[in-house]
Amino acid sequence: MAFMLKCPDCDQEGVDPRYGESRCTACGHRFTLVAHCSQCGAELERVQACGAVDFFCNSCNSLVSKRSARFVFSRCDEQP
Repeated sequence: MAFMLKCPDCDQEGVDPRYGESRCTACGHRFTLVAHCSQCGAELERVQACGAVDFFCNSCNSLVSKRSARFVFSRCDEQP
């Protein structure tokens, strides 16, 4: 099973961080996700290869896994 983030609305693990926009599988709310480096706080660049998604920090010049990235949620205006 894929790594899922906790939804800020329903507090269930149901938001997939592999995409820039994701829908919670538990409550259906849509979010835009922005990944930030856990070390320096810079916005991360999404890197996808062979189905795997990781992130790259241009400030630290290093790869950052989705488990260690810090995600900022923005709720999409559309209702589920």
